[in-house]
This record gives sequence, structure tokens and C-alpha cells, in this order.
Amino acid sequence: MNDIKKDVFELEEELITLRRDFHMHPELGYEEYRTSQIVYDYLNTLGLEVKKIAKTGVVGLLRGKQPGKTVMLRGDIDALPQNEEAEVPFKSVNKGVMHACGHDGHTAMLLIAAKILCKYKDNINGNVKFVFQPNEEEAGALDMINEGVLEDPKVDAAFGIHLWTPLKSGVVGLSEGPVMAALEEFELDIHGKPGHTGSPHTALDPIIASSNIIQTIQSIQTREIDPLNPITIMIGKINGGTGRNIIAQKVEIGGTIRFLFKNEDVERKALLEKFERVINGICEAMNVKYDLKFIPSNPSLQNNARMVSYIRNAVTETYGTDENIAEYRCMAGEDFAEFSQRVPSAFYFIGNGNELKETMYPHHHPRFSLDEDTLKYGVEMHVRSTLNYLND
Repeated sequence: MNDIKKDVFELEEELITLRRDFHMHPELGYEEYRTSQIVYDYLNTLGLEVKKIAKTGVVGLLRGKQPGKTVMLRGDIDALPQNEEAEVPFKSVNKGVMHACGHDGHTAMLLIAAKILCKYKDNINGNVKFVFQPNEEEAGALDMINEGVLEDPKVDAAFGIHLWTPLKSGVVGLSEGPVMAALEEFELDIHGKPGHTGSPHTALDPIIASSNIIQTIQSIQTREIDPLNPITIMIGKINGGTGRNIIAQKVEIGGTIRFLFKNEDVERKALLEKFERVINGICEAMNVKYDLKFIPSNPSLQNNARMVSYIRNAVTETYGTDENIAEYRCMAGEDFAEFSQRVPSAFYFIGNGNELKETMYPHHHPRFSLDEDTLKYGVEMHVRSTLNYLND
């Protein structure tokens, strides 16, 4: 097993080819039919026990020579509804769909890691589940869990990687405890009474009520929540009105609430109650009605200290140092959190930010791109963290 680095080097060209193919043919959540079939066939060729799950998800099982624990490695396979603006030879051929979050790299890295780990099957005590998850952008992990991905054999621990442009290439972001935010999405409709802008007294204006709501809910995070608890309340969309001289009948608002709380179940409930109290109060004061719908997305992602230690060791083995580890947390949501709430887990970030290669754009940006030189490190980290855990 001293030849892991050599194995990765020899497969780097295949790794990049896979990534570019996935990038060129992106598919939205639960529509990843092409990607899913490629993954299924690849794992089947490796001799793994392969099955499809959760519509377009794929799971490959590697059984080691000796019995032992089961570790899960997860990669996500879906893309985003985004027109690509990056001018690369392997630009998306699917109009309005783009891999703008690195899932193409995650899928390719996990396939190559599976290939290498199969080579060391006789040195593995236990099992490895390679989980290719659909619809990460809209919380597909829970569907996989409900369909039994953590069972048969029962998963004892899980690892996940995210290629991450906010961190410079060569840096590994890793922390214990909560590392990514719980996410609650919401849809809010404000119902008024339409009328003419020349006779505002005969109407009930939902636009001015909405503007007051948008401003006032910001005070929740600055006046009603402990400032040591990270929280963001953001509005992502507003839609209302049909003409410049018409008082609208309805305004539609959509947004997200992200937070990192220690006592998540209790504090989440209190936060959502405060959120609706503000909305209700403004609507009563302005004599308009509202409909509020919360759309639970994912809990906070929790890194287990013991699992993090395996990653730290893998970093030293992969990079030759651990001085490139950065304590890192962010307020983005990630549904790997569902796995981390059920089994000891570690989720970490491999830096991809490189201005010379124009890979510094944020995730979900139309010019998002990956520093392909970092992909081999992701593969090696998958392999080494797996072996460290199973052979401990």
C-alpha cells in the first residue's frame, strides 16, 4: 500500500477525462440518468456489488478480505440550473444546466478512489460503500437514507469531500464540531387588495408591507439572537406587481435562514417562531394577509472529532505536511449533514482557488471552474482516510 501516490499519478489522466465528461454533460437533480449509468457501469466493471437507489443514485459495495467496520464515501452527482459562461473546451452542452459547484469533480474523484481501493481489497478489514448521491442541491441525502443507504451492511462512519474555491489550492479546510450551517428555506406570500396608484386609499398595498418585512426580519439576527451564534436571513427572490400604475394584489418572497446552534432542535423552533411573529405583526399593522411556508432543507453538518483525526493523518500522508490545514467553517448548507447526524462523520474542503487558472469564482457562479491539479489530492485523501479508519 506504499504505492498509493503512484496509483493516483497513473490514473490522473483518466480522472481528468471523467471530470470533463461529467462537466460537459451536466444533469439536474433526479435527472442524472446519463451520469448515473456511467457510474453504475464503471463500478460494475470494478467487480463491486452495485445497485441503484433513490431514483438516480448509485451505491457500490466493496467487501474487504477480512470482516470489519463499514465506511461510507459520498460523492454528489447533480448540476445546477445555470447557463455556463466559462470558456473551456468541455463547456456544458446542455443549455441552462451547469456543474457550478464541483460535483463533476466529486464524482470523478470517487470513481478513481474506488478503482484504487479495489486494488487493495485483500488489505482491507471491513467494507467500503461508495455512494453517488443525486439531488444534493435539494436535499437528496434524506431520500437515500429513507431507502436504506446506511443499512445492509450497516454504515459505521462516513467521509465526504467538497472541492472549494473560497480556499486557495493546496489548502485543506477541516474543523471539528459544526462546520456547515443548518438551512431552512421559506416561501412567503403577502396578499393585499389591488387598485390604482392614483387612489391608494382604496387598496391595500402588499409591496410596501413586503418592504417593511424584508427590512425588519434583519433585526432578528442582530437583536434577538446571541451574536456569538452565526445566523443569516437572506431574501433570494421577490415577485410582485403587473404594471407601473397598478397596486399589486400579491407579492411572492423566497429566501433562506441559515444558522449554527449548539442546541439545534430547540433554538431552531424559537428562531422560526420569532421570524413568523415579525411577519404577522407587520401584516396586522398594515391590514394585509400572508401565507408562510417553511421548507426544511438540512440540519447543521457535524464533524466527529475521532473522524477528523483520520483526515488529519491522511493530509500528512498525502501532502507531506499538516501545515496546510485551515480551521474552516461556513454558512453554506450541505445535505451530507443528514449522514453526519446519524453516523460519526468527517466532511472537509479541498481548496481550489487559483487566480492564474481563473478558478477563484464562487460556487454557483456562471464562470465557476475547478483547478484540476487538485483532483488527485481528493482521490488520495479518499483512499488514505478510508484505510486509516478501517485498519485502525
